[in-house]
Amino acid sequence: MKLKLDLHEIYNRGGDIDHALRAIIDEAIEKKVRLVEIIPGKGSGQLKKRVLRFLEQKEIRVLYDRVEKDSKNFGRLFVHFRFK
Repeated sequence: MKLKLDLHEIYNRGGDIDHALRAIIDEAIEKKVRLVEIIPGKGSGQLKKRVLRFLEQKEIRVLYDRVEKDSKNFGRLFVHFRFK
């Protein structure tokens, strides 16, 4: 199972972006989903950088295993979770 978050609708609303990212991470943990696909889109790359900065926050970083940048699609990230 995979969860997907498309940020195209809220790309210019900072608080909503952070809230949506936290919500999808919490949902993945609750449902024990191993993969979350986040789509910041291609654009200028600023939204992707914002997502990566969010994911690197100390309290968020401990919640997931790793982040993978899609080599074929610049506008997509995968967040991998590992559960015991």
